[in-house]
Amino acid sequence: MATRRIVTGLRGALAAWATPLRQHGLRGGMVCSQCQKRWSSVSQRPGSDRVNFPGAVNSLFTTGLEFKRATEDDAMPTYRYLDQEGTVVDKAHSVDLSNEQILKIYRDMVTVSIMDLIMFDAQRQGKISFYMVSAGEEGIAVGSSSALSHNDPVFAQYREHGVYIHRGTSISEFINQCFSTTHDLGKGRNMPVHYGSAKQHVHTVSSTLATQLPQASGAAYALKLANLANPTDEQRVVACYFGEGAASEGDFHAALNIAATRSCPVLFICRNNGYAISTPTLDQYRGDGIASRGVGYGIDTVRVDGNDVFAMRRATLEARALALSGGGRPVLIEAMSYRVSHHSTSDDSFAYRAKVEVEDWKRRDNPITRLRKYMEAREMWDEEKEKTLRSDLRQEVLKAYRAAEKEKKPALSGVITDVYKEMTEEQMEQLRRVKRLVETYPEEYDLSEFDGGMDSVDEVLNGKYQGPSSAKVS
Repeated sequence: MATRRIVTGLRGALAAWATPLRQHGLRGGMVCSQCQKRWSSVSQRPGSDRVNFPGAVNSLFTTGLEFKRATEDDAMPTYRYLDQEGTVVDKAHSVDLSNEQILKIYRDMVTVSIMDLIMFDAQRQGKISFYMVSAGEEGIAVGSSSALSHNDPVFAQYREHGVYIHRGTSISEFINQCFSTTHDLGKGRNMPVHYGSAKQHVHTVSSTLATQLPQASGAAYALKLANLANPTDEQRVVACYFGEGAASEGDFHAALNIAATRSCPVLFICRNNGYAISTPTLDQYRGDGIASRGVGYGIDTVRVDGNDVFAMRRATLEARALALSGGGRPVLIEAMSYRVSHHSTSDDSFAYRAKVEVEDWKRRDNPITRLRKYMEAREMWDEEKEKTLRSDLRQEVLKAYRAAEKEKKPALSGVITDVYKEMTEEQMEQLRRVKRLVETYPEEYDLSEFDGGMDSVDEVLNGKYQGPSSAKVS
């Protein structure tokens, strides 16, 4: 009887779950009727002039045996709105932004560039252990972020500083994370530039390359179900950022295939900046960039000039609308840019490329200069405003930097708390051993820089720790 009641309950729950999906044109809660026709196992019709096998494309039969390979002439075009001089070349569309909104986009990009310079130098001085800059790629992050809803979940890599800033992350939050202070939302448990923010709906960055891609597809499938079940709520998409080097990982292919077959509302935003650490794109692949792979997986794809912040914004706006159409679908945006910085503070890019090449790109074209030219042509900006902005931002970054330098590190107990809702006996024993070790060799372990010192450990051992609900983790 108990088993029968469970089965009956499950059937009822599944029926209730599938109802909103059927209302949106999906049958059986999973597959649209149009897709069912393509996947039909009806046998080949006599005399048909094209392939009609299950899962195959609508391909004409031919008696000519010809092997196909894309050539340079077949390369996908790159959309741009502004040329290198900041002149509008897409006359058919207008910038859907007020002057104030354009100035915010510009300020956000400049903020990223100034913070990057100061924090890069901080690592060179031994103040922090690691850093990665976004030089030359600020327009990709800020432009795309300006087109997303604040509630759209984001899976970032490590050059998406502009996404966080545009969503409202403060400079102090960035720098406290890099210094691993007590104000770090992640409690010092991650490397610098591995940001995360529940408030900004951005999942924490992972060092492991490309793992965010299948995670984004899974999250997008969950959003698909939520969107269909709650059609009156805000319809959301997932935005997933990665570099062309990450597209060489198997996770990339798994993610695109999952998203395509499950029709997940996810934007895959690829920063093709020319280099995966020390490996140039010519040594990574022979096909037409990353965009051709999206087409191969049956995904709507566009290639965009990543140095054009307005092109990135328009492409992302339309991609988001497309991703929400028909119950959900993935879209791939390949943003073309040039990485004018080293891969990270652990890299010397001049060992594998000429310095003159990098300097030429810095001088000739970058997203900040291009937008500045656009604003100056409309008398929105001038040299005096530029000097004031850069001076003010530099002071703001340095103020946050100096404050973070003086902050204590997170509580020592934070190494082990917040893993489980309640501390396990094994964890408690580990903390007791830590306490004995520090007390046995006090000259080897200076706890003065940690918030609370040994008191934070005693708090947990004495049962006074309140758990994750009282923690500062975002």
